[in-house]
Amino acid sequence: MLLLVGLGVKAALVPLHGWLPQAMVAPAPVSALLHAVAVVKAGAFGIVRVVYDVYGVQFADQLGLLTALGIAASITIVYGSVKALAEDNLKKRLAYSTVSQVSYIALGTAILGPVGTIGGIVHLVHQGIMKITLFFSAGNYAETLGIHKVSEMNGVGRRMPATTLAFSVAALGMIGIPPVAGFVSKWYLGLGAVEAGMAAWVMPVLLASSALNAAYFLPVLYRAWFRAADGAWPAEHIPAARLETAGALLWPPVVTATLALAAGLFAAAPYSPLEWAQLIAQREYRL
Repeated sequence: MLLLVGLGVKAALVPLHGWLPQAMVAPAPVSALLHAVAVVKAGAFGIVRVVYDVYGVQFADQLGLLTALGIAASITIVYGSVKALAEDNLKKRLAYSTVSQVSYIALGTAILGPVGTIGGIVHLVHQGIMKITLFFSAGNYAETLGIHKVSEMNGVGRRMPATTLAFSVAALGMIGIPPVAGFVSKWYLGLGAVEAGMAAWVMPVLLASSALNAAYFLPVLYRAWFRAADGAWPAEHIPAARLETAGALLWPPVVTATLALAAGLFAAAPYSPLEWAQLIAQREYRL
């Protein structure tokens, strides 16, 4: 239990999550590193390793640790989404989204059986791709137009269409809309819960989380695409030219959004694109 509590601090499980929203004072690339790649993912991955490799999932279940982990993960998933609803600061809204989304990994670990755990581990990658897209996009808005709040995003989709399209793909993936990567994770979590006989409490958590994700992401997309701009942007640092912003800012979220879409579209493929390339190379070498 103490091992899980210690790792729960890094994984931002409620009530040990308070440090993560406060870390939003960092620049967008650092925030992306915290949320999508390194820190919280290390805690979540550590939970998986403790349950499966240190004690074994059957023994962890006998100790009652999976029940405690499942309760903590469920509370965190719902709490993080509710807190995100109230945040006008865009990066802080994304931070509370991370608090919620990373707990899917802990939830998958708490589901007794391989399918749910696959969903949690796959979400470790999928959430990273989607969240890094969201933070890169938020950084583009801040560096290009001085936008830091959701209330300032009216009409930004017309000024920065590629960045906003990347943001939209990642946001829809977070909600769990196919064919973006986030849908695959939630599908496996749901299947795992049914297989393990835990659907009675896991499915309501997943459905509530998806509904709350829609409640805090869809208004952002509505403002960006369908509302007219209020006037001058808060602080336009990079005037509109041939590209909507500097190329070094524009291409990273476009690439990661494409990866998030590809991860969902090719989730059931027999080989990954890299494995296909290796097979083709081996065939050419033999020929």
